[in-house]
Amino acid sequence: MSDPRDIDEDAILKGLSAEELDKLEYELQEMDPENAMLPAGFRQRDQTKKGPTGPFDREALLQHLEKQAMEFPDREDLVPFTGEKKGGTLIPLMGLPMIPITASGGLVGGEHSGKEVAILGMYTLMSNKQYYDALGTTGTIANTEGINSVVKPDPFKIYPEEPPNPTNVEETLERINNNDSSLTEVNLNNIKDIPIPTLIEIFEAMKGNSHVEFLSIAATRSNDPVARACAEMLEENTFLQSLNIESNFITSEGMMAIIKAMGSNATLMELKIDNQRQKLGDSVEMEIASMLENNSSILKFGYHFTQQGPRARAAMAITRNNDMIRQQRLR
Repeated sequence: MSDPRDIDEDAILKGLSAEELDKLEYELQEMDPENAMLPAGFRQRDQTKKGPTGPFDREALLQHLEKQAMEFPDREDLVPFTGEKKGGTLIPLMGLPMIPITASGGLVGGEHSGKEVAILGMYTLMSNKQYYDALGTTGTIANTEGINSVVKPDPFKIYPEEPPNPTNVEETLERINNNDSSLTEVNLNNIKDIPIPTLIEIFEAMKGNSHVEFLSIAATRSNDPVARACAEMLEENTFLQSLNIESNFITSEGMMAIIKAMGSNATLMELKIDNQRQKLGDSVEMEIASMLENNSSILKFGYHFTQQGPRARAAMAITRNNDMIRQQRLR
């Protein structure tokens, strides 16, 4: 099989006709048919390109609908209405079986008694919780609380806040500069008061470090100058295996510098760049896909693509790299 990296997509696109380009664009449209909050145009593809078969006639349409309604046979009631108010009345409870209800709000066979009447529209006489509690304890349905029963909500669970990151930034920077062999992981996540010059110094120090394998600066308010320092570090460092720069303020310009720097890095195995303050754009996504196709070391890549084309190319590249590692283990 030929290497997919050798395929010239631009040449293929130039050779397509206008009809083929329209068909390709139609196939690449992203739809969400399960999201009822979206308008119909975003839930299914446009299927209205067919020309009209004739002029619109409102009166003819109304007559057709009226004729269909008149010809449709009536459906008989399961329980014919007689007007009498005796005997247990069966009403549905939110998809539950038909259950007889008394005038006092209790169920037939329960502790309540009284003249039994038909109650319409009151489908909350018994909640699902009461129904399943009754089935679990006695094996029968017996709502003895009646209409005035109150369903108590489940207690609200309070979860403690995540503790702050205890990492000492100045001490960590000094250990990186000294190439401390015991420092293999640097986690600065969620420390929002790190000065930008300090973050740049960390990446400058990482250029000559040969022990740190995992570096994470997620949610540290890093910007483009930090991204450019990171790009310079990736061109020189040959020991770092995992880099996380998610949830920062890096723009498409800074991210493009990092992606281009990955062209000369063959040791990084995991890269996370998702959730920046602004979208990176189509050109950056295409550059990311090209970088992954030309890189054989990255096994995990964290980014949510907005375009289907780069997403598919990136997924194929990551799958290829993992397959290569799996085949090497089997040998």
